[in-house]
Amino acid sequence: QVQLVESGGGLVQPGGSLRLSCAASGSIDRFYVMGWYRQAPGNARELVADITSYGITNYADSSKGRFTISRDNAKNTVSLQMNSLKPEDTAVYYCSLRLPWQSSPDHWGQGTQVTVSS
Repeated sequence: QVQLVESGGGLVQPGGSLRLSCAASGSIDRFYVMGWYRQAPGNARELVADITSYGITNYADSSKGRFTISRDNAKNTVSLQMNSLKPEDTAVYYCSLRLPWQSSPDHWGQGTQVTVSS
């Protein structure tokens, strides 16, 4: 049983920053790719960024240069530092786990709301 618990969402003004964190517990395979997805109302869930157990990162074009993903393998945590936030970043952000050969995650957190508004 795998459990993912996110924290750190909230309301921020355009141009501001937020840091999301996610703690994974349970049967965590050390090869899991940890990631962040987001879903805005009326939109499909989309990848924001993910990171392998070796620290190889992958970012959506919309995240590059503004967001930074990091993980602590010893603590089974993943974080997303979001800078220069825009109103279009408003969404529910989900922590995820997938094995390297899987095309999509099979474990999800409950989601945390990020709202960028003045």
